[in-house]
Parts: sequence; structure tokens; C-alpha cells
Amino acid sequence: MDLTSVEGIIEGIIYKNEANGYTVCEIASGRKLITAVGYMPFINEGETIKANGRWVRHPDYGDQFKVELYEKVLPHTAEAIEKYLASGIVKGVGPVTAKKIVDRFGASALDVISNEPERLSEIKGISLAKAMDIGRALNEQRGLQDVVMFLQEYGISPSACVKIHRAYGDRSVAMIRENPYRLCEDVFGIGFKTADMIAMKLGVDPASLFRIKSGIRYVLSHAASNGHTYLPESMLKQFTARLLGIPDIDIEDALVSLIFDKAVQTEKTAEDSNVYLSAFYNAELGVCRRLLGLARTSFGRDFEDLDEKIEKYEKEEGLQLDLKQRDAVREAMLNGVMVITGGPGTGKTTIIKCILRLLAEYGHRAALAAPTGRAAKRMTEATGYEAKTIHRLLEMGYTDDDSEPAFQRNEENPIDADTVIIDEMSMVDILLMNHLLKAILPGARLILAGDADQLPSVGAGSVLLDIISCSGIRTVRLTEIFRQAEESMIIVNAHRINRGEAPVLNAKDKDFFFLSRYGQENILRTVIDLCDRRLPDTYGLDPLKDIQVLSPTKKGPAGVVNLNIELQKVLNPPDRKKAEKAAKIYTLREGDRVMQIKNNYSLRWEKPGDARIDGTGVFNGDMGTVADIDDDEMAVTVLFDDDRMVVYDYSILDELEPSFAVTVHKSQGSEFPVVVMPIFPGPEVLMTRNLLYTAVTRAREMVVLVGDEEVLLRMVGNKRETLRYSGLADKLKTFTAYADIK
Repeated sequence: MDLTSVEGIIEGIIYKNEANGYTVCEIASGRKLITAVGYMPFINEGETIKANGRWVRHPDYGDQFKVELYEKVLPHTAEAIEKYLASGIVKGVGPVTAKKIVDRFGASALDVISNEPERLSEIKGISLAKAMDIGRALNEQRGLQDVVMFLQEYGISPSACVKIHRAYGDRSVAMIRENPYRLCEDVFGIGFKTADMIAMKLGVDPASLFRIKSGIRYVLSHAASNGHTYLPESMLKQFTARLLGIPDIDIEDALVSLIFDKAVQTEKTAEDSNVYLSAFYNAELGVCRRLLGLARTSFGRDFEDLDEKIEKYEKEEGLQLDLKQRDAVREAMLNGVMVITGGPGTGKTTIIKCILRLLAEYGHRAALAAPTGRAAKRMTEATGYEAKTIHRLLEMGYTDDDSEPAFQRNEENPIDADTVIIDEMSMVDILLMNHLLKAILPGARLILAGDADQLPSVGAGSVLLDIISCSGIRTVRLTEIFRQAEESMIIVNAHRINRGEAPVLNAKDKDFFFLSRYGQENILRTVIDLCDRRLPDTYGLDPLKDIQVLSPTKKGPAGVVNLNIELQKVLNPPDRKKAEKAAKIYTLREGDRVMQIKNNYSLRWEKPGDARIDGTGVFNGDMGTVADIDDDEMAVTVLFDDDRMVVYDYSILDELEPSFAVTVHKSQGSEFPVVVMPIFPGPEVLMTRNLLYTAVTRAREMVVLVGDEEVLLRMVGNKRETLRYSGLADKLKTFTAYADIK
């Protein structure tokens, strides 16, 4: 059956799925009122559309027009234009302003807004600035319409269309036609398969050099998102061939071309070649050179009375450093680079406090930082000295590109400090470490503190472990648990788990509990009851502020996705007073706990108050609460735990996820009063000792494990660590050996 065309004004929208754009609406076409159904993202009441489709008969609702393709048509009459503008489709224009504009300009109103927006300021109540904003908003709508029309046949979501238009502007369609593969690199939420499908429909040759190069870059980018700074060449070819459906022999020319373009770098090894995206190769090289450069500095002559100063500190504080702690303090003061590693309760904070006091006595300026806002806040509370996030220490500035940071502190403008101390180093990835080292003055002191037995960073690299394993950087590993810490079963059990010993469960009057349950559904019900009723009633806890559920996996009844859906039902149920917004998987609601799931370097924030502070950058793992959802402004406001207020446009809501429950990996660097963790069978590669250890060490006051004790014991015994391809350790060893020979 041939397609039929219908044109008319949208009188009303009966139903709209915000996630995928499926819509049921009524179209006034002449004297007829037509019910239209289909995927029609971004249509609004008052707009005129031309739709192609077929008539179908619904058993309950009668004749309907099933839309296959549609396009928006700008209205022509003054009456239709006023209705269009009054619908709110153009930001900054409501019914009153729409009437004023049409009364003044009649049927020419849209041409004036688009081509001569300054003329709107002739109308009382519209300033020149507002007039220009209205003009921009209308033209953005037209540009977005072109993108939507072009991409609708490819099944691209409405929110993705907005992000594409925001990234490329009026050249969106031209740029996609020129290189559809750029979408998976530039637009969060669009994967290689979607970009490849568009490319195939645009006629790109499946065996073209262009496609294969794009596939190689995607495989390396995907590997980086899983923590690898490189892939062995044989593995890269295998993954690329599987992705593209071509023989791996066809990949060689594309790889050579990428090397020639300097998009990738290779490094020969005895067995294979390691292939890097250039950014990660350059970062490893930069970290290696700068770290070893700092390590060559010695401060021995400056601190001849160091031991006396340490003894004085001990007397004043009424404490006694053990041999390893004293050694750590001395090494940190005397060497250019020092690593302090150890588990909870082993005295890392005590050492840092002593070092800070000594530095102050010798007149040295220290800067303290940690990877996350929560970790920096904890560092400030523990030491009494201000600590910043690493991004804030480096003074991250505004950038139009949300994929790359722009730091004000660098080689030309270094950090104003003689000593830089970084805590929670296990979370620092190779790119951030490179930026940090660029900003440290040559000859300054760098002290790195962290727990090497925790999970590695979310970002690419294995920086702390690589530095420790290279043997070229002074390292002190703390193992003794101090008397005060021994009173906590959280700390005792964390060390038992780390040694491969079974934790002590349900010791009387302690802080570590295990509830035996079998089957994920039973575990799920118990976790929900603990968060909703038992823990709040027994201990007076606020379930949204004091309790954090950590799960090993995303999938399954007791995985993060389902836990968030079920926990939201009891901890923040629907309420007429609370606005909400449907997203792809979840419905966000005012009062929800949420987490940022990607680095967005351009997202602006502010800290309200008498002395307002603002800046840019929200990072993977940052947690907060939904403070406001505004449909008129199409925005969600989130108040993060460090008091930053961030406004999210609806188009980037896929950067937020509920965080009533989060994965253990996402919890790194955070500390919570109470941790509740389901324990159930899962993939061996995931259910590991260091994942359990990391989860347990996130709790400050109480741990409650719920599930199968046999699974718990298997996790304790599973020392398997996920392989990360990282070349920093080898580079450090090679450079150190070369320096020794010279």
C-alpha cells in the first residue's frame, strides 16, 4: 500500500514516551481531527506537521494514521503562528509574548524572529538581549528539526538528536554525511554499531580504509573505558575483525595509516606490539619522565634535625610512631617522590598529619588533594588542612568540549606549593596523573598515599600499582593495625579478607554483620527491608544519607539496575508534590539520589551562598540529590554532596543514574556511614577478593552483608585480579635502568 500524506496543526498530545519519542496525538487537518500514532519526537501542541504514513484500524480506538515519516512545517497564518509560539516551543516565549509579537508583526512574525530578531525589542517588555535570545532559540529549533528529520529513519533517540545538534550545530547533517563514525567519539550514548549502521545506509564500503580506521579507534577507545591504556596488536586486530565482520588481514593497512596520522602509537615488545591511542601513550611517557625527574631530588641537607622534630611532634601529640611510620615520615621529607600505601587503620592519616606539621615548621608550602569531592572533604576533616579535588587544584577552566579538560595549572603556570600530597591514589588514572605532574614545580616534593589492594581506577591505567611495582620510587607499605582500629570489625575483617582469611561474622556488639539468604529475590527483599525499615528503626539512620547499597553487578534481581528501581519505590515513592521525568531506563524524581556516570568537563556548577563560587566540571562517580525538575525549562537541578548545584538539560540526562545502589567500582573514593551489600553467585572474574575488600573499606560505621556464605568465602579465596594492559611500570623500569647505566 502506498504512503498517504497528511498535513495539519497538532491540537493535542494524548501520549508521549519521552525516552523513544513514540507519540499519540490529534491533528487538525482542515475540518477533520485525525488521531496520529508513531515515532514523532519533539512535536508540540500548536506546531504544524506534514506526515507520511498509512491508515490503520485499531480494535478499540477506531481509525488511526500510522506515521512512518514526518516533517515540521512552519505555520503561515497569523493565527497559526500565534498558536505555534504560544505552545512554548521557542524558549522565552509564552502565550502573552506570542500575542504581542503576532499583533506587531502579523504573518511575518517568524521571518522577523529568524532574520531580524533585534526588531522584537520594538515591543514593550522585550529587551534587546531577550529579543536576540528568542531569535537564537527559534533558529536552534529549525536546525534541530533538520537533524531529527535526517536521523529519524536510523532510530536515533530524541535526546541523542539534541546532543548531536549541540555538538555540531547547523552543520550536523553535513558532518554526519561526511563521517558518521565521529558520532561514537563525540556524542555520549551513541555506540559504534549505531554509527556503523548509519554509514552503511549512506553507502560507505564495508571494506573501506575509512571504516576500518574508525573501527580500530573505537576498539581502542572501548578498551580504555575498561581500564586499558593499550591493546596487544594481535588482540586489537582480532577484536576489530569481529566488530567489522572482516578478515583481520585487511586491518594492517588501516593500522599503518593511523600510525602515519599519529592517531595511534605502537611500542614493540618481545612477543607482540602494543597499540595505544596517542593520548594514552603520551600520558604514560609524560608520567614516567616527570615522575622520575621529581624522584631525583633529595632534601637530605635541608633537614639535619629531622629526628628531633619528629620526637617533638610525638610528645606534643601524645603518640608514638612505630618504626614503619617513622620511616615513612623520614622518607617523605627527604625524597622527591614518596608512596605510602596500606589498608584501613594502619596510620596513613597519622603520617600525613606529622608530615604537614614538619613542613610547616620548615617553612614549606603544601597542597593537598584527592580525586573526588568526598575524598577531599574526608582528607580536610582528618588533617585539619584544606584539601581540594585534583581537578580544582589544577584549576580546571571552561571548555566547549565536554570530553577534554582545560587546566589553568600546567608547565607555564605550576601549582604554588613546595609539596603536593595526593590521597586515594588508587583512583587516579593515567591521564589525570599526567596533568597533575605537568603542574608540579621541578624540584618540588610529591607524596602519594593510597591503598594498593583496592580496585584500580575507573579511568585507564593502573598508576599506583605500576609506580609501586617498578621499584624505582621510594615506597613504604604499612601493615600493622593500631589498637584503636582493632576495636572495629570492619577494619579487622578488611585485613582478614585481604590476607585471604574468612571474615569474623556477627561478633557481639560489633559493626560487621552477615544475614544468610539464598536466591537473589530473597536477598533483594532483605536489602530493601534493611534500608527502608530495620536499619532506620534500630539505629535512627536516614536511609538516603546514611545507608549505601553496593552490588557487585549491574544485572539480575540484586544487581544495581533493579535495586535502584525497587529502592526508589520505598525510599522515594511517587508523590503529587514531587515532579518527575521519564528517562531511558529510570524515572527521575525530585528527592532521588543520583550519580554522574561520565566525566563532563564543560558542565557548569555553582555553590550558592553569600560568597557564590562557580566553576565547571562534574565527574564520573560524583553523587547528589535531585533538587528540582522543571518541565518548562526542560532541566533537572542536582545538589551534589559537596554543595555544588548543577543544572542538567533534558538532553544529557543519560549522564545521570539513580544511586540508591551503585556498583562497588563506582563507590571508589567514597566513604559511607553504613554499607549494605548483597552477596550472590556471579562471574568469577567479578566476584573477587579485592572487590569485596574495596566494598568493606567504604563503610565507616557498619557493614551488613546479605546472601550466601559460600559465595562470600569463594570471593575471599578468589585472588584473581582483572588484567589491565598498562605500560607505565615497564617504562619506569626501563627509564630507571637507563639512568642507572648512565
